[in-house]
Amino acid sequence: MRRCLKVAALLGAMLFASETRAADLCANPRQMDGFKTCADIAKAEAEGALVVYSTDPEDGSEKVLARFRKMFPAIKTTFMRLQAGALYARLTSERQAKAYLADIVQLSDMSLVLDFQKHNGWMEYQSPEMVHFKPEWKSKPEGFWTWGAIGVAAIAYNPTTVPPDQAPKNWLDAVDPRWKDSITSKASTSGMQHMTWYLLRQLYGDSYWEKFAALTPKGFDSYVQQYDRTISGQEKIIHTAQYSGYLLAKAKGAPIAYVYPPDGLIAVPESWGAVKEAPHPEAARLFVDWFIGQPGQNAYGQDLMYNSLRTDVAPPPGGISPSEMKLLFPQDWEAFLKTHGQFVKEWNKITGMR
Repeated sequence: MRRCLKVAALLGAMLFASETRAADLCANPRQMDGFKTCADIAKAEAEGALVVYSTDPEDGSEKVLARFRKMFPAIKTTFMRLQAGALYARLTSERQAKAYLADIVQLSDMSLVLDFQKHNGWMEYQSPEMVHFKPEWKSKPEGFWTWGAIGVAAIAYNPTTVPPDQAPKNWLDAVDPRWKDSITSKASTSGMQHMTWYLLRQLYGDSYWEKFAALTPKGFDSYVQQYDRTISGQEKIIHTAQYSGYLLAKAKGAPIAYVYPPDGLIAVPESWGAVKEAPHPEAARLFVDWFIGQPGQNAYGQDLMYNSLRTDVAPPPGGISPSEMKLLFPQDWEAFLKTHGQFVKEWNKITGMR
């Protein structure tokens, strides 16, 4: 009991210290157009640049950054996109070589997010916009990373090649033998695929992925490839179909339909934060405030079709809000993170990437 009380007292002291640091760092945030900031804007503009590492598609990301540049034209932006595993490998390799190139990092794999925090990679910055996010959507202690959005995954198909009455209605329908050689998934470097593998394994057991493996699925680095191949008729079913990809294809008038499985849709945090030793630290702080503020959240929804967790931000065009979906998250994040190595090994075998 005494030990528990000591631990509780220590955690309380840490929380108080974190709150005290936040107050000391930014007692009077500056009100901007749609967000508050603690960044020194003059210094950010003098730095004149911002480098963003992200897993998001290039076209939409460039549109988001263009909105930031419109508000702060003195800050030039550079964007580099890789899948989560490859992105993290590059980031850590650069840091080991003392090459600090990134200012902002977005990762869709919580195992990588927490590993980066463990290795003291995130900049500590208490953005005044963090008050709009629940505690479970932020780092512990707060100030290192925030869930900038939720990526949602389910099932998609082309109704011109798969009649709606024959299409899957749930996750179990998606492993029917009739989809052999005509179903796609994401690669093992995808945080979304890891989450899907973990949660559906909990729902349906190991036999689910054994049935999926029998379909000889193809794994792709990007959801863009999955949707392109399905829309063109090369494939019939997208497993782990990213909701934002569906909304983008739908907006272009492409033949694509989305399935909302009754057992739930996979929800994947899109974590964002500034990097410690960032070459443009003040611009990084300013971007964090802008991005998790209303302007950035609206831009993320409109240009990349992601769902914001802020209640004062509308869902992406043509989409529905997270409150209208049954979303599946790991109940035990530590247990989930420990399965990453097992997932990569099994998924590479399933998709033929041995």
